Parts: sequence; structure tokens; C-alpha cells
Amino acid sequence: MAGLLDGKSALITGGGGGIGRATALAFAREGARVAVADASEATAQETVALINKGGGQAMTLTGDVTDARVVEGLVKSVVTTYGRLDCAFNNAGIAGWQVDASGKKTADWSEESFDRMIAVNLKGVWLCMKYELQQMVAQGGGAIVNTASIAGLIGLPTSSAYVAAKHGVVGLTKTAALEYADDKVRVNAVCPGYIETRMTEDTMRRRGEQLMSVVPFHRMGKPEEIAEMVLWLCSERASYVSGAAYNVDGGYMAT
Repeated sequence: MAGLLDGKSALITGGGGGIGRATALAFAREGARVAVADASEATAQETVALINKGGGQAMTLTGDVTDARVVEGLVKSVVTTYGRLDCAFNNAGIAGWQVDASGKKTADWSEESFDRMIAVNLKGVWLCMKYELQQMVAQGGGAIVNTASIAGLIGLPTSSAYVAAKHGVVGLTKTAALEYADDKVRVNAVCPGYIETRMTEDTMRRRGEQLMSVVPFHRMGKPEEIAEMVLWLCSERASYVSGAAYNVDGGYMAT
């Protein structure tokens, strides 16, 4: 049986671990040739090694998604190697603890922390979309999925810049979906809840028991559970889906 992404080429940012790695493995399993991009070359190479070990095809890319020249180069590298770019998962992001803002309320964030959060989690997604869209329009179509969050749909205490960035990602997603529908480019967002990754370790250490008490499934999600949604959104099975933001959160947003 053919895979869901047989013959497709894909770019995944933040592919060195967590949701990005799980998605890269899922894409490869379903027949895609995968470009794994991450700020850490070592972790990207680890993901590529796992794909190659499983009989898939992958390449390593490294760079800062806040740098336009770097992002343009990432897309060009994929096209040079694979001939086109069919699917893109803009997943690179950072959490509050990575900008020294863990547990801080809105007025307590430093300007430096706020700017860095917006630069990576919002501007980085826009830059990726900018060059991905140009390529997909030129080749006649494609599918883009952006990593937003339940924080892109609601407010979360002590996460102000993160929430602002993720709301922005949802807005970018909806706008681009409208703008590029005639070009046969679908643009969607996935909104994970609390997932077992390095990014959530600080939050879970501080208030994990409280959070799990209000998640109907009473557990964290696994990166693979997000990957399956991204895979579906990039596949032809989602051919009539664009401009959507899908929460994958164990029922949290229903409470």
C-alpha cells in the first residue's frame, strides 16, 4: 500500500527532537523525502540517522529561523536536493524558560525576552512561510502546517509573549490560507496541548499536577500524537482543509 506522502518532499523546522522529530519520522514512514532543519546540527543529524536506519531518505539542514537569508537558503536547499517542496511543517519554537521568563507575569517580562520570543515563534514562522509560499506557488501547489498551540486560542497565565506569538501564528495561518487558495496551497495550524517534550518540562515541574487535573484525558500528549495530525493535514486526505487550527490536547479546550 502506498504511503500518504509517497513521492513528496518535505521541510520540517525544529526537527531535532520532540514534535518535530516525531513528525519527520512519520513523514518518512509514509514515503516522503524529508529535510530536517534545526538550530542544533547534532540533533538534526540524529533525526536523519533514525530515518535512514528505517529505510527512509532524509537530509540535515541547520540555521536560525529568524534570519531571512538562512531561511531562504533552507528552502533552496530542499528544492536543489529534492526538486520541489510539497510539504512544510514550521515547527521551530522556544518556551518561556528559554528566554528567562519562566513563571513571570506580563509586566515582569523583560523587553529582551519578549522580543526573542516573538522573533522565533512568530517572525520565524512568517519567514518560513514567505519562502515556502513563493516556491509552492511557482510549482503549482503544496501544503503548509504551522505549529501554534492551545496558547494560540486562549490566554495562559505567565506566558504572555508566548501566547501573543501563538495567536499571531493562527492569524498568519488563516490569512495565508485565504490569499493562496487559488494557487492550490493549503495552510493550516496544529495547536498542541501539554505534550511530553523538553519544552514543557519546566511548566510540568512547576504546576503539572494542577494542569493534568483539568485535562479530560488526565495525561500529557505524546509527540507522535501531534505528528499524526500534521501528517494528515499535509496529505491529500485533507485536500479540502485550509485555514484551520486543530487543537490536539486531550480535550482541554472543551472544558
